[in-house]
Amino acid sequence: MAAETAHAAAAHGFDILPVVVLLAAAVVAVPLFKRLGLGSVLGYLAAGLVIGPFGLGLFSDPQSILHVAELGVVMFLFIIGLEMQPSRLWSMRGEIFGLGLVQVGVCIALLICVGLVLGFPAAQSFVAGTGFVLTSTAIVMQMLEERRALGLPKGRRIMAILLLEDLAIVPLLALVAFLAPGGAEVTLQQRLASVGIGLGAIAALVVAGRYALDPMFRLLGKARAREVMTAAALLVVLGAALLMQAAGLSMAMGAFLAGVLLSESSFRHQLEADVEPFRGVLLGLFFLGVGMALDLSVIAANWRLVAVSAVAYMVLKTIGIYGVARLFRAGHREALERAVLMAQGGEFAFVLYAAATGVGILDVTGDAILTATIIVSMAATPLLVIAHDRLVPKPAPSLEGMEAPENLSASVLLIGFGRFGQIVSQPLLARSCSITIIETNTDGIRDARDFGFKVHYGDGTRLDILHAAGAGEARLIAITVDDREASLKIAELVKAEFPLVPVIARAFDRGHAIELIHAGVDFQIRETLESALALGAKGLSLLDVDDEEVARVVENVRRRDAERFAIEITDGIYAGRDLIHGNVPVKGSGSA
Repeated sequence: MAAETAHAAAAHGFDILPVVVLLAAAVVAVPLFKRLGLGSVLGYLAAGLVIGPFGLGLFSDPQSILHVAELGVVMFLFIIGLEMQPSRLWSMRGEIFGLGLVQVGVCIALLICVGLVLGFPAAQSFVAGTGFVLTSTAIVMQMLEERRALGLPKGRRIMAILLLEDLAIVPLLALVAFLAPGGAEVTLQQRLASVGIGLGAIAALVVAGRYALDPMFRLLGKARAREVMTAAALLVVLGAALLMQAAGLSMAMGAFLAGVLLSESSFRHQLEADVEPFRGVLLGLFFLGVGMALDLSVIAANWRLVAVSAVAYMVLKTIGIYGVARLFRAGHREALERAVLMAQGGEFAFVLYAAATGVGILDVTGDAILTATIIVSMAATPLLVIAHDRLVPKPAPSLEGMEAPENLSASVLLIGFGRFGQIVSQPLLARSCSITIIETNTDGIRDARDFGFKVHYGDGTRLDILHAAGAGEARLIAITVDDREASLKIAELVKAEFPLVPVIARAFDRGHAIELIHAGVDFQIRETLESALALGAKGLSLLDVDDEEVARVVENVRRRDAERFAIEITDGIYAGRDLIHGNVPVKGSGSA
């Protein structure tokens, strides 16, 4: 019945059923896999396998979807380019052409050996190995984004390597043409011409980006037509990608360059907002297409070769990446994480293998086996990352230069010296109070030392540390740690062991404040209460409410909150939300 309906729909116009199936697969699989801790990439791959020609058979041609979905990778690189100002990119030149070039060279040398050991000709071994060297930009970038590591130095180094690999596709395609039967007959003049075309395309894009794009967006901005701005953003991305593709370069590289050229434009944030929805949908579609393209019949017929190849390539690539990272003085943890993230083959391998098949280096079966090997490695990467995160212990903080509290004595013991504790210390220091400060964040201790603060390393949840820090002799204990559970534990411990010492504490919300009061603290304050009231008061002032009325309204809000808070403490009632009850009627729902 569904097939007849789809056929009837196709006969009368656009067939919407495939779109619905793709969206449904993503909506069901991705939240499920993320809930299981397996990540969104593996969810897309699994969904694609289920609905593809080798699963339920709802799609018969995954390659057609992959061709469209590659635009997701293109747009992803455009957005990354928007974050990379030319000055920042220039500062990465050493990492791109140093670290990136060495990693690609070492991995090519290692991975060629796999094909040679398995008995394949040198040309086929070269193509198979170099294809696997080209890491999946889509998978690695997605995982860096999920791990919030894109802006960190280790994320920047991985991105530099990925950029070099994007550049490497150009000479690799030229080498494929040279290795092809009769490829050596291609003249030097023809090779120089292809290189010149590529450089000319890059120069044209740079000139257009520098002198044409910003004026164009300024002109369109005056028209105040949001849909035209969105169309222009897509035009820039796809136009740059098309130009690079026509010149024999990668589409992703063109989009990245366009993003870099627009990174200092005043319209950068607008462009990012316009392209982001398309990027997300198309990138998900790309992973779905990769899952569909996993030919289970090829794997079943050649499962030993696929398994051996995938394991050998991933192990050797991991060793190569780790070794190069250590050579460039990366720490063990960073080197291992980089090796696990980049162990798979990537989407550019499909391009390289297709080119090799087209010129006769690979046959159709060889292309299918290598493609299956790449996809298996892509599907295995999220599992490897999960295993890495669970098996590799979290780094212990370096205690070099740290001083533990020992027989200290001061009028105030401040536990926690983060953003809240630092502000609390200011009025105490202004009145010349002697303060002992303990903190467990070693980086924070070192930073505080640079500003002249003496901070000791110590865990306030341990009774021996509290004794050593002078809690028994203190006239006041302030709990300002940035950890809800630790704060409550410290409060209970302090009031049990030092009941005569007044305790003040930072609360995160109403529920935490009530818990602290039950633990016996003498005073607590929600960390956002007074700042939020001050901000609301300023808002009223900007709305031309006179100062006396502002003060009256704020005091009324504070009084009502205190009354409600007292009732909650007495009755043990807490709704689980940090709301100020009974102050402002909510339209359509009575009073709040």
